Amino acid sequence: MIKMIFTENAPLAIGPYSQAVRVGNLVFLSGQIPVDPETNEVVDNNIIVQTQQVMRNIKSILEKEKIGLDNVVKTTIFVKDLNQFSVINEEYSKFFGNHLPARSTIEVSRLPKNVLIEIEVIATTQS
Repeated sequence: MIKMIFTENAPLAIGPYSQAVRVGNLVFLSGQIPVDPETNEVVDNNIIVQTQQVMRNIKSILEKEKIGLDNVVKTTIFVKDLNQFSVINEEYSKFFGNHLPARSTIEVSRLPKNVLIEIEVIATTQS
């Protein structure tokens, strides 16, 4: 059975998709961009601020399913400028700590709303 996941603590989907979908013990989050759920606006055009907002959005969606960042098994980061890789890593690490999910990082030419970063995750509900 497929369960659609929605929380008001993360930005609304900007297209015909869900914030996340749960299938069995797996939770698949749609790519999160740095939109503040309170204002529905993109945050400051700064890679640090945008990475922090994306991670907060991811955390909020996971919390809806009563899981956390420690349940993330895979992330995919889409970034406009791979020269920002070390800055992104630093902010990303602050959220994950010693938990090290599998990860791919891809430089792209453009992202929705012209943001600098988008991150999608796959998590498990099992400990």
